[in-house]
Amino acid sequence: MPVSIFRITPDGELDGFSGDITNPTGIAFNRAGNLFVTSRLTGIVYRVDDFKEATPFAEDLGVATGLAFDRAGDLFVGNRSGVIYRITPAGEVSSWATHEPSVSAYHLAFGPDGMLYVTGPTVSSYDAIVRFDQWGKSSVFFRGLGRPQGLAFDVDGNLYVAASYRGRRGIVRITPDGQQAELAVSGMNIVGLCFSAEGDIVIATTNAVYSVPVGVKGLLLA
Repeated sequence: MPVSIFRITPDGELDGFSGDITNPTGIAFNRAGNLFVTSRLTGIVYRVDDFKEATPFAEDLGVATGLAFDRAGDLFVGNRSGVIYRITPAGEVSSWATHEPSVSAYHLAFGPDGMLYVTGPTVSSYDAIVRFDQWGKSSVFFRGLGRPQGLAFDVDGNLYVAASYRGRRGIVRITPDGQQAELAVSGMNIVGLCFSAEGDIVIATTNAVYSVPVGVKGLLLA
């Protein structure tokens, strides 16, 4: 593709941002505002500068998919074959944790408790959201979702995830204790989401991006 990454302005205008990365899969910004992108074709995390030039930041990551920064500035990258890597700001890579392989991609997000939350859809219709503590030890946060993918937290600690729940597809909201869940937004073919500064949920489907006004502020890790 001549353009593989697009930028959408707050008023919905589409801008071709970069075509230097083949099969970009996950994107995240660090606290300095630098853009990082995974390519599951090359197994590389790229850093994209203000001039839209992409340079390799970390390599040999396998089928690199989701990524997320923690409060310390370390970058975590999921290899859907079963490894989660930890990358320091200097680009030093280490295997941090292992997880069940995914048929699609890992999606990662840090919660207000400092734990890493991971989805990785399998062939099961009863998948779990798994969280990892600071030492990489895993535990099940919530189970009962079909094909869970993108996820994001609000300022109150509720977790929003693109998934099927009790036969309905959309954005599922899960309470901070992981004990209750409900469908917050209904919709098909949803793969990713994030919150805007205006309190909207920005939802990516397989063929479009939507902005849904819900009056919810997203969590911003300081």
